[in-house]
Amino acid sequence: VQLVESGGGLVQPGGSLRLSCIASGFSFSTFVMTWYRQTPGKKRELVASIGGAGRVTDYADSVKGRFTISRDNAKNTVYLQMNSLKPEDTAVYYCGAPTRGYWGKGTQVTVSS
Repeated sequence: VQLVESGGGLVQPGGSLRLSCIASGFSFSTFVMTWYRQTPGKKRELVASIGGAGRVTDYADSVKGRFTISRDNAKNTVYLQMNSLKPEDTAVYYCGAPTRGYWGKGTQVTVSS
């Protein structure tokens, strides 16, 4: 099983980034996929989740209206479109299938001027 995140980087406040997570080694389309984030000294926070068919999504209040989670089951990939980024969005972002305990290694997102 592998989950590989990409797309992180340094962006100015108000900017956008699109994270991608490519999965392999399990039946991707049958699992809820999630994006979490973590900053040093803080608990990992659920950012967004998406059902297996991609029809049901949920978001943390702090990102509603700014972030969009989506998936392409043909490509075994889950995305996180992040718009109107704020400095408090700075974190390492992880994708995961938490019901199976599958996690990627994370990608750093830094929002700073």
